[in-house]
Order: sequence, then structure tokens, then C-alpha cells
Amino acid sequence: MELEPPSIRKNYTYNLIYQVMTLLTPFITTPYISRVLGPDGTGVQSYTNSVVQYFAILAALGTASYGQREIARHRDNKEERSRIFWEIELLCASTTALCLMVWMFVIGFSRVYTPFYGVLTMTLLAVAFDISWFFGGLERYSLIVVRNILIKLAGIVMLFVFIKTRDDLLLYVALIAATGLFGNLSMWGYLKYFLVKVDWKGLCVRRHLKETIVYFIPTIATSVYTILDKTMLGWFTGSDKSENGYYEYATGFVNMAKILIMSFNAVMSARMSYLFGEERREEIHRKVEESLDFVLLLGIPIMAGLAGIAAGFVPWFLGEGYEPVAGLMYVCCPLVLIVGLSDCMGSLILTPSGQRAKSGKVIVAGACVNFVLNLALIPHFGAAGAAGASVAAELFITGMYLWLCRDFIKPSMFLKMGWKRLLAAGVMLAVVAALGRALWIGPAVTFFQIGAGAACYFVLLCAFRDEFLLGQGRQVLGRFWKQ
Repeated sequence: MELEPPSIRKNYTYNLIYQVMTLLTPFITTPYISRVLGPDGTGVQSYTNSVVQYFAILAALGTASYGQREIARHRDNKEERSRIFWEIELLCASTTALCLMVWMFVIGFSRVYTPFYGVLTMTLLAVAFDISWFFGGLERYSLIVVRNILIKLAGIVMLFVFIKTRDDLLLYVALIAATGLFGNLSMWGYLKYFLVKVDWKGLCVRRHLKETIVYFIPTIATSVYTILDKTMLGWFTGSDKSENGYYEYATGFVNMAKILIMSFNAVMSARMSYLFGEERREEIHRKVEESLDFVLLLGIPIMAGLAGIAAGFVPWFLGEGYEPVAGLMYVCCPLVLIVGLSDCMGSLILTPSGQRAKSGKVIVAGACVNFVLNLALIPHFGAAGAAGASVAAELFITGMYLWLCRDFIKPSMFLKMGWKRLLAAGVMLAVVAALGRALWIGPAVTFFQIGAGAACYFVLLCAFRDEFLLGQGRQVLGRFWKQ
């Protein structure tokens, strides 16, 4: 299999196809699972999964981000990338083995959740076999997307076949873990097309340890406000895991909304590593500006749209007993834009340029902010306190990232790119909210709100002569007329 020159547009299209499926999947499965398992069952799954994720992060040791960067930098040298792959993979397998030993003690000493932790061992095993970073570094996103789609479809079918009652909670947790493990294993069959034989005696695993730790520190810090929120909710709420269930769904909806933005950043990350390696500064600046424009174009209306549909969407989608989720969505929706911006700067500037250590310090500081706010807010406000703490921590991190990226991003860029989008999104929010109040609650109304809101937003931007939107439109029409 010959390596064709990677295309950002094709890679984003592939990634977008998968992300659209990721967006659509919960619309099929979540209404079913929320009613079968209930808030408490969902909360148990969220809490136990948050515990195993600490071990998974420790096992990965930053190898995914670091590995993708290294493969991207050496993708034109088949011998060197093969050697780097096996060195990093052996390092990941070693750390996973150590974490599995400790995990056995967790299972042995657990009283309430022993069966759940037992099946979640597959989640930890999956880390050792995750080689998506290798194909990401080569920008071969088509392989990742095809695998993910097939595994996800199989998981959806098995969910409806086997999960019938609240008593199937353990089976549901096992199904999710097994899907992840088999998905990672399925990638190994493609390696023979991209690797050559290496001298195993000449491999030096330890040389990557220092760099992976640099990547690991911000990763473990990030988990404080992406995973520890759920763990701390479990601690403070005791046996009642309903707050975990509410928080799981509210943050899940926001995370789904972030997919369109973060998938673009993920695709661009490997290309930016390549450009920084080649020191093509002019092209770097141009792509950073284009990416920021794209993040603002989508992030602002998605944030406003979530707030507009929340009150009518939650009752019909999740069913009775989930009313607090709508309020949590109001608190969490700014994360779409905030995280989109910080992810853009981290993925396109700080990591590719080798400033992971600096960004790591910022993330550690943000994690501390989040942890302290969690301690102060969760006991009094529950899930709402965790949500507020996350927003505050992400705002802090984004502000610090802007300072680190000041050579690439100027405050004036936000004003230039953002004021039209903010105005259009404000009008859109008013329209969407008014439709929600005037019409009945139901799926048709929500989809009508989304369609009307999107139309309102983009029509206003065309009226405002938004340069980025009109430029992309002209490119698409130009390709259409040439065919």
C-alpha cells in the first residue's frame, strides 16, 4: 500500500463522517439507556468508569500525543518511523502491565463495585493495543474512521439485543469496555503496510520516557476536571449516584457538540507538527488564523444553540426524572467555545512547536483551580457546582494559552472574526428560545429549532458579508462547477 500525499480536506471529511456518526449514535442509544438504567444506573457506570480512567491515563503515559507528533515528524522515513513505533509501543505495553498489577489490588479491595471493576479491566488492556496515534501521525484517518464506524455499529446492535433491564447494568459496562478493546485490536492488521522490519536489539525504549512524561503531566492534570468531577460527585453524594447521572448526560451533550470543532483540530495537529518541523513559518501563521476562524464560526452558534434547545430537548430525549440536566446544560454550554479555542491553541501551536512542557504547567494550574472549586462547590451545589468549576478552570487555561500563543494569535483577531458571529448567534438564540416556548415539546420541535437556528445564523452571516464563510462557499461552488 503506497502512501499518497495526505490531504487535510479529505482527512477532515473522513473524521467528520465518523464524528457525525458519533453525534447521531446517542440519539439512537441514549433515550433507550436512560430509561432502562435510570439516573442511578447511569451514575454507577459514570463513577466506575471514572476510576479506571485514572489507571488508563497512567498506562498511556502521554504516548498517544507524543507518538503522533514523532510519527508525523518522521513519516517520510519508513525505517525511522518503524523504529519509533515499536519503541513507543513497547513503552506503552510496559506501563500498562504495571498498571494492571495495581488494578488487581483495586478489584480485590473493592466491596461494592468489584464486578464492575473486573470487567473494566478490558478498558485498561485496550490502552496497550491502541495504535491510533500511529495512523494519526501518518494522517491516515480513513483507516481509523472505517474501523471506528464498524465497531460502533456492532456495539449499537449488541446494546439493543442484550441490555433489557436495570439488572443488565454490569453487562452494559462490559459491552462498552469490550467494544473499546476489540476496536483497538482491529487496527493492528494494517501495520504491515506501513512498517518495515527493525533490529529489536537496537531499539531504545528509554529514550522516549522523558518526553512522554512531559506529555503525561498535562494529561493527568486534565483528568482532574474531566474525570475527577465525576469521582468527587460520587464521593460527596454517597450511595445515590443520580447526580453523577445528571452530570454525565449534561457534559455528554456538550462533548458531542464540541466534536465538530475538535475533530478539525485533531486532523490539523499532525500537519502542524510537520510544518513546525520544516520551519515553514508563513504557512503556520496562515493555518493558525484559518483554524481560529473556523473555531469561532462553529463554536459560537453551537454554544448558543445548546442553551436555546435545552429546556425542550431534555424531557423528550431522556424521559422523566432528568429535569436537572437542562439546568446543567445552561452552565456547561460555554465549554463548547472555551475548550474549542484552548484545544485549537494546544493542538495547532503548543504541542507541534514542542511547548508541551509550558502548556503542561498551565493545565496543572487549571487543574488545581478546578480541584479547589470542586471542593468548595460540589458539597453545596452537587453537579451544578462541578459544572461551574469546570467552566472556570477552562477559562483560566484558555486565557493562559492565549498568553503563550501571543506570537501567533492577537486579541484583535477575536474582535475581527468574532463580532459578526456573536451578533448573529444572539439573534439565533432569541429565535430558537422563542420557538421552544411557542411550540410543544417533542423531537420534531427540537429539530425544527436546530434547522431554523442554523438558517438564521448563516443567513445573517451572509448578510454581514462574513469573509471566511463566503470564501469557503466560493471554493465549494468552484469545485462543483468544474465537475
